[in-house]
Formats: sequence, C-alpha cells, structure tokens
Amino acid sequence: MPQFVIERDVPGIHKLSEAEVRAVAQKSVEALTSLGPQIQWIQSYVTENKIYCVYLAPDEATIREHAKRAGVPANRVAAVRRLMSVYDAGAA
Repeated sequence: MPQFVIERDVPGIHKLSEAEVRAVAQKSVEALTSLGPQIQWIQSYVTENKIYCVYLAPDEATIREHAKRAGVPANRVAAVRRLMSVYDAGAA
C-alpha cells in the first residue's frame, strides 16, 4: 500500500498537555476506524507548530478524508517515492 507523509500546520501543538495530545490522537483513531482498514497511521512527529505524520493509504483522497473527519489540517500531502537510510550510504 502507498505510504504518505502529511504536514499539518497546527500552531502551538508543541505546547499541548499529555491529555490534549491524547484527545487529538483519539479523534484521529476514531476517524481511522470509520474509514476502515484501508488507511493506517504509522507514526507522527511533533515539532514547533507542525505535525508530520506517516500513513499508509490507497490514495491522497483517503488521507484528506481522514483529516476532514478528524478535524485536523492536511496542509501538504506527499507520496513517499523511496525510503533512504544510513544503510544506503554503505556506512553501517
């Protein structure tokens, strides 16, 4: 299944309490459940004012529908074309 990186502009996200982060995550999981197994949340990275999420989904439209249902932005959605790591450099 295709993998996507989603950039979400969320001012102040890095200042949320654990309870607030949990509430955002629970809303996302509810949206995932409503969409069925065709979309999977792999992980997210919170930076200052942004969240970068990695998802598996059949297409960008499914990613955007999830964002709509979860009430979170999907400012930029990019399909992963290739994975790269230190192993590709022959250093490990």
